[in-house]
Amino acid sequence: MKTRITELFGIQHPIIQGGMHFVGLAELAAAVSNAGALGIITGLTQKTPELLAKEIARCRTMTDKPFGVNLTFLPTVTSPDYPGYIQAIVEGGVKVVETAGNNPQKWMPLLHEHGIKVIHKCTSVRHALKAEAIGCDAVSVDGFECGGHPGADDVPNFILLPRAAEELKIPFVASGGMADGRSLVAALALGAEGMNMGTRVMATQEAPIHDKVKQAIVAASELDTRLVMRPLRNTERVLNNAAVERLIAKEKELGDKLKFEDIIEQVAGVYPRIMQNGDMDAGAWSCGMVAGLIRDVPTVKALVDRIMAEADALIEKRLASMLR
Repeated sequence: MKTRITELFGIQHPIIQGGMHFVGLAELAAAVSNAGALGIITGLTQKTPELLAKEIARCRTMTDKPFGVNLTFLPTVTSPDYPGYIQAIVEGGVKVVETAGNNPQKWMPLLHEHGIKVIHKCTSVRHALKAEAIGCDAVSVDGFECGGHPGADDVPNFILLPRAAEELKIPFVASGGMADGRSLVAALALGAEGMNMGTRVMATQEAPIHDKVKQAIVAASELDTRLVMRPLRNTERVLNNAAVERLIAKEKELGDKLKFEDIIEQVAGVYPRIMQNGDMDAGAWSCGMVAGLIRDVPTVKALVDRIMAEADALIEKRLASMLR
């Protein structure tokens, strides 16, 4: 399948793996890229630029296909060593960076100077237009369904994607609710040039996370996610568990007096405990409503091949037959 996204990133299929904390390690990124999609290493999961450089090098030993690095620009007083991370990306020969969080404008000239394509995650049309204006090569449009941070507008992809298509000149991919061939064909029909999958890729054999996490996603329905931290203007969609219930109770109890310190136990530093140790009630972890469409834990290649076969069949048989 040929779209502006496959052309831009030099990939076979218009599918991008989401950049996920303590999930986007070299083995998963390599598996996704080897399957013909675009694998992504999560930059800030590596605690230092030196560790990111090693992770990029490790990925190179497992694939000769294009892969990218996610770099999230955090609104914190003490910033990570972003110049160091970007140097690791440049010296590692990575040609795709997925940016997220704060505006990446100050880093764009350096990235483009080294021939690096930038795709920025956006939860609204206005943010996507800003990304286009500062020179991003593509955007990932994240609907309200998505796991992680869906923004504050609460617009689902059935509205957000065609609105983005009306306004943007650069290509974009759909993110949030993406799981199978139906998702891909729907995204293309609504104006996207491909899709980004996070939660669906977590439930694969190569995802370097505890099996309890994968099984929790398979067992979950579309009704099992919750929105937390909305009073702090940092809304996150997470899978419900005991820690999330405690967090929500604290939000209700404190109302507009809630501070981050009140819920820090449920959200800070919990990802290693959950993703690596399978401590499922350690805290809140990102998961999309798409969990309701996930029923197995295949290899990445089997998943990607299945998605593309489903998409081909939908386009060539079901949809084409309706025009006869």
